Amino acid sequence: MPSADSRPYFKILQNFTPDYAPCTITKYESERTGMSIVVVDRQGPKVNGFFALATEIHDDSGAPHTLEHLCFMGSKSYRYKGVLDKLATRAYSNTNAWTATDHTAYTLDTAGWDGFAQILPIYLEHVIVPTLTDAGCYTEVHHVDGSGHDAGVVYSEMQGVQNTQGELMELRSKRLMYPENVGFRYETGGMMEQLRVLTADRIRKFHRDMYQPKNLCLVIVGDVDHANLLQILEKFETTILDDIPRPDAPFQRPWVESDPAPPLTKSTREFVEFPEEDESSGEITISFFGPSCNDLLYATALNILLVYLAGSSASVLENTLVEKEQVASAVYYSIEIRPTIVIQFALSSVATERLQDVEGRFFEVLKNTAANKLDMTYLKDCIARERRLIKDSAESSNTPFSEPIIYDFLFANRDGSMLKEDLENLNEFDELLTWPEEKWRQLIGLWMSDAHHVTILGRPSATLSKKLRLEEKQRIEDQKKRLGRTGLEALEKKLAQAKAENDKDIPKELLERFHVPSTKSIHFIGTTTARSGAAKKLGHLENNVQKLVDSDDNGSPLFIHFEHVPSNFAHVNLVISTEAVPVELRPLLSVYLENMFTSPIERHGTRIEFDRVIMELEKDTVGYGIGLASALGNPEVLNMRISVEVEKYASAIRWLKEIIWSSVFDVERIASTTVRLLADIPEAKRSGSNMLFAVEEMIHSAPASVVRARSTLVTALYLKGVRHLLKEDPNILIGQLQQIRDALFKFENIRAVVMANVEKLNKPVSSWAAFTAHLDTSKTLNPIEKRLSRLSEAGRKPGQLSYVIPMATIDSSFALLVASGPSSLQDPRIPALMVALSYLDAVEGPMWVAVRGTGLAYGTSFSRHTESGQVSYSVYRSPNAFKAFQTGKSVVEDFVSGKTEFDKLALEGAISSIVLGFANGQATMAAAAQMSFVRQVMRELPDDWNERILEKVRGVKVEEIRTAMKELVLPVLKAETANLIITCAPVMQGELVKGFQDLGFKPEVRSLAYFQDDYGIEVPAGEKEEELLDVEDTSEDEDEDGSNDESDS
Repeated sequence: MPSADSRPYFKILQNFTPDYAPCTITKYESERTGMSIVVVDRQGPKVNGFFALATEIHDDSGAPHTLEHLCFMGSKSYRYKGVLDKLATRAYSNTNAWTATDHTAYTLDTAGWDGFAQILPIYLEHVIVPTLTDAGCYTEVHHVDGSGHDAGVVYSEMQGVQNTQGELMELRSKRLMYPENVGFRYETGGMMEQLRVLTADRIRKFHRDMYQPKNLCLVIVGDVDHANLLQILEKFETTILDDIPRPDAPFQRPWVESDPAPPLTKSTREFVEFPEEDESSGEITISFFGPSCNDLLYATALNILLVYLAGSSASVLENTLVEKEQVASAVYYSIEIRPTIVIQFALSSVATERLQDVEGRFFEVLKNTAANKLDMTYLKDCIARERRLIKDSAESSNTPFSEPIIYDFLFANRDGSMLKEDLENLNEFDELLTWPEEKWRQLIGLWMSDAHHVTILGRPSATLSKKLRLEEKQRIEDQKKRLGRTGLEALEKKLAQAKAENDKDIPKELLERFHVPSTKSIHFIGTTTARSGAAKKLGHLENNVQKLVDSDDNGSPLFIHFEHVPSNFAHVNLVISTEAVPVELRPLLSVYLENMFTSPIERHGTRIEFDRVIMELEKDTVGYGIGLASALGNPEVLNMRISVEVEKYASAIRWLKEIIWSSVFDVERIASTTVRLLADIPEAKRSGSNMLFAVEEMIHSAPASVVRARSTLVTALYLKGVRHLLKEDPNILIGQLQQIRDALFKFENIRAVVMANVEKLNKPVSSWAAFTAHLDTSKTLNPIEKRLSRLSEAGRKPGQLSYVIPMATIDSSFALLVASGPSSLQDPRIPALMVALSYLDAVEGPMWVAVRGTGLAYGTSFSRHTESGQVSYSVYRSPNAFKAFQTGKSVVEDFVSGKTEFDKLALEGAISSIVLGFANGQATMAAAAQMSFVRQVMRELPDDWNERILEKVRGVKVEEIRTAMKELVLPVLKAETANLIITCAPVMQGELVKGFQDLGFKPEVRSLAYFQDDYGIEVPAGEKEEELLDVEDTSEDEDEDGSNDESDS
């Protein structure tokens, strides 16, 4: 219903169609409240909402971040924690939020307009009129529990990141870039010491100041019913007018009407230590101020310059510092969109003793670039490629333009005039092509080489690592003593009361008022399949695209699968079997694949150096790469891809041929790649989550597994052997790389996949003739290898292994349990298992409420892995992974025993979430095409499998779900049927071991080095011993200082 006087309050400020993207953009503004709405109309099954508020604060209290959590705790009309997510789940929707320095955004991710429209007003009320109770602030932000430990969802989140290398360096950089009266200086996530004293009243005041409709922009992307949208918003505004500050009250627009950031008056360089046991390598960040974010031409020019300087291995900084001099493993660039753009370069994995020298060398290269002639041909290629990438993103991104629209709302004119200038066309690229070389060099000097800057040299410190742990331990002990038994008991009671208030049951009649929407508004993207060569053995197709392909059939037996979509780009892929690669050489794939597109090539008797190859590739393509085909559902095979404008289809095939067979195995390039890969390993080993899954790969996969062979715990040793071989006898290594190439690129190993507008392809089949000309096409196509066949004995029959791995680089714990499960999507148990896992894992569902809702972990999830015949349960970032596990196990046991009944409305929500998952998998043209190929070829499923499985899911009975939980889910939580892996802070080791032992597990405490495998390559003895000590000494140090004393836990 419209508002009472039927007056239309929303006026159109802008309406335009970008001349390079399949969408229309409309900006509305409410004349009543000032709320902004920008709709990006585009076809597809998804409607995505981003509800952004400009949020500015001048302290580290974390108030902006707390609201990102507290707004989900209930609203004026829906005063129950979790009601929003329970309703959203039933409406094919998912909610989330993020807090940036300059804004907070709430997201609504939905399949179809009807579900989106149903949830929108409820969600907006949660944002604008939340409950913000004392109890909600106490549990969600910070509290001290009955054991004397600090907890709270927000507190625990920041505890996990505050002392990491990235956070420490970024915070110090911000402190030096901005003075105290500028909001960009502060940590909006909240510093732990300030979260401990943050009050509910301070949070409420910040909400009242910032969370006003005039400071809110709704960005909605998808197939939108505009009339329905405006009707919903007008009704919503009417309901909140008495709850918000008067729309005409004075309001200082954040950032735009605040004190601007002054320019830097000097350059600053500081060391920042971060906790790390491995002190061999550090990081460098270098920050500058650039142009105004509202100057479209110069902001675009800046982006082009950054691509020229550090966009690829052919760019100046990357080529010099990484490829040739090997003083860093990578040079990255980033920009922060602010009133004055911030430019930042990051140099990773720099030898600690050379941090200052490498920073100096960075500026030498930068100054030399600005002082000498630029490669204008390459720079103009960068301009052309960036234009192509924007066009491709407009097609391939699920949410095109959402980010520039948000930043336009934050910093530009509210009338949308700059938005139209920015997004209507790409004319700025035409102007940049006319700029003289001198102007580009001046800008390098103005913004970078001659500009004041802030350099942070991140230096690892084992001493700091131990110091922080001991200080935190002492703080907790002092806190316990200060509170005493009486105080702790009072806090335990206060927490229980707060939880009881927060967790009041949601009346069923409230949820029942909202029906599950029809799926009629979910418009899936259709694709048309055609086949050529060996692909025709999958079945004969009758459609116009097939006729077009048949008309160009030259009799080639090459397997070519076409997916026809209305795209301006052609995505050409090769799916390649790895079965013929000798097992002992499979770890060498890390080097081979990394070098694939960055090696010299031999062309007509002339050697083309790698940087020129990259420049030519970038000139012709919008993307290229090679790696494991995880996105295609099978990480045991390779996926080589090149994406081009559709008229360059033949060029893409020519590049594939040249990169595969004309690449030169150059010792210098191989050495550079090896050094770079080795330099990245210490950073990879700092992550508890990464190492959890690395250990999982090592114990559950057989040596034949490509996934295992490329694991960090293999490459950490194997690459040292490669480095040794490069010094002693590089010809052996060259021969091995040649052996890999010969094993991979045989006719019988290759399947080609083309996703494009086939009607626009010139010679869709015969263009491949040159590619296959030298291949033995008489061979029969090999079957696609299965992940299941490359499991270890432990992977095939879980239930024997339990490991606890202490890591000094983390402050929390992570757990993973794996058991056997269905190994085929056509297994009759799959529908019930899908519903069971969706039910358990729902936002505000059983596991969420029991584990995350009580602060036992930041998150948990169940997963099914049909490709490996496994089911898993993971605990992410927990103060005690055993307690999180034990609680989750109880939840499942209660459903299995019948102690807890299944909720009918929650089951409807579980099924709706599965529908949303299908929409997510085919949200864009490229994604829909890829999903069609995966279904038909990789998974060998019938054409109507999606429809059939959804029909079966809707028909699943409660007893079937209970059976699935008993037979497939509960075994993941039992010692006799599941393998257990835990990574944790050393101080947690004792309590975790004891807890799991009490439940029948037999955990062994091991270092990461225990799981490493060199695959038989010769590693110099000193280096292997050094690798062992790097990891093992950590737990020994912890034992010596007593920090894993079980009595502390």
